[in-house]
Amino acid sequence: MSDCLFCKISAGDVPAEKVHDDGELFAIKDINPTAPVHLLIIPHKHIETIADLEAAHAELIGKVYLTARDIARDEGFDEDGYRVVANCKRDGGQTVFHIHFHLLAGRPMSWPPG
Repeated sequence: MSDCLFCKISAGDVPAEKVHDDGELFAIKDINPTAPVHLLIIPHKHIETIADLEAAHAELIGKVYLTARDIARDEGFDEDGYRVVANCKRDGGQTVFHIHFHLLAGRPMSWPPG
């Protein structure tokens, strides 16, 4: 989508600090971090919300969690723990309407989160 921030980052039209890109998913540092480690894992394919996912996306979503695991291992915070969060639509806290997953680490996480 031409007006989607994450599509523009995916295409290289908007700069971002990428920490991972495998051609299907990329991960960037969040520009407004809420934890010492706050990354966004984003599919290159534009899917607006979690509500728009279809059965055909199951492998992609599984890959999101495997990528989160791999980044946590590579960055050294897998032993202490981390959180993966996805927001869906406005009331769920979604502000960019291209699915993405927040990978948070570097401090103890509280519950409930919202």
